Amino acid sequence: MAASAYYAQSSPNTQCPMTIPASKPRSTRAWLTIALAWGAVLAALTAVIIWVGPAKLIAPWRHISPLALLVALSLMVLSYALRALRIQRYFHPELNGQFWPTLKLSTWHILLNNLLPMRAGEVSFPILMQRYFALSPRRTVPVLFWFRLLDLQAIVLIGLLAAFWGTGLSAQWLWPALILLPAPLIAYIARHHVARWLAGRAAGKWRDRLLDSLNSLPNDARSFLATLGWTWINWLVKLLTLAWVLAALAPVTIIQAVAGAIGGDLTTVLPIHAPGGFGTFEAGVMLALQPFDLSIPTALAAAVNLHLFLLGSSILAALVVLAIRVPPPNRDTATTQP
Repeated sequence: MAASAYYAQSSPNTQCPMTIPASKPRSTRAWLTIALAWGAVLAALTAVIIWVGPAKLIAPWRHISPLALLVALSLMVLSYALRALRIQRYFHPELNGQFWPTLKLSTWHILLNNLLPMRAGEVSFPILMQRYFALSPRRTVPVLFWFRLLDLQAIVLIGLLAAFWGTGLSAQWLWPALILLPAPLIAYIARHHVARWLAGRAAGKWRDRLLDSLNSLPNDARSFLATLGWTWINWLVKLLTLAWVLAALAPVTIIQAVAGAIGGDLTTVLPIHAPGGFGTFEAGVMLALQPFDLSIPTALAAAVNLHLFLLGSSILAALVVLAIRVPPPNRDTATTQP
C-alpha cells in the first residue's frame, strides 16, 4: 500500500500536513555502478577463459558421464530441500504443511545470495518470509543470523577435518575449532540469560523489540539440536557433492577436493563476495587447493568449472520452483511474535 493511501485510510477526516513523495527510481549513478561492477566481473572472467583456454576448460566435462552429472545435480537439489526443511521445521507452527512454498523461498534465497555481492541477497530472506508467510522481520532476521552461525561452524569444522586428514596440519590450526565448536551452545545459553535480564527491565519500545528478537531464537534443547542437525546434514550433502564434482574436474583426491569446495563455498557465507561470486569463489577454491601442488592453470580451470556448476544448478533449481504456487498468507493465524 502506498504511503499516501495508508495515511488517507488511517485518517479519513484529516489531511496529512505533509506530502510523502513517491519513491524515486534508482538513480543513474547506482545503475552505472552495478553495470560497471558486472562489466569488470565479466571482463575478468573473459580474461581467465582466454588465458586458460576454452579447450582446457571444456575438457574435464567430457570425462564426466551424463548420469554422474545428473546424480550430482540431484544431490544439489537434495541440499536445497534439506535447507528448506530446516526453515520449515524451525517455524513449524506457521509453516506446517508448507514445504513446497518453503522450498521456493529457500531456493530463491540461495540464488540471490549467489548472484548479489556482499551478502546483499540475505535481505531476500526476511522479505520473502513476510510476503509468503506474513512473518515479521523482527522474528526472521535473528533466525537468519542464527542459521549463518551454524553454517559457518559446519563449514569450518568440516574443512578443518578434511585438512587434518588430507594434509596433516599442525595442532596450531585447532584454535578455530576450539572457538566454533562451542559457539552455538554459548549463543543458546546467552540468549536465555539476556532474555531473562530484559524481561526484568521496564517495558519500552526497544526493550520489547529486543526481547521479541531473542525469543525468536531456539528456546529449548530440542529446537537447538534439531537446527544443528539439519544444518550439518545439509552441508555434508552439499560439500561432498561439490567435492565429488571437483575431484572429477582436477587431479585431486576426494579429501583434497573437500578442502577446495569449502574454500569456495566459504566465500558465499562471508561478506567477501563479488557479483555472482566471480573471482572470490575461484580465489577461495585456489587458496584451499594451494597446498596440493596443482599448477595455477589447472587449479583455476577447476575452480571456474566448479563455480559454473554451482551457479548452473542454482539457476536451474530456481527456474524449476517457479512453477510452485504460493497461496496468500493467512494473516489472521500467522504470528509476528514468537
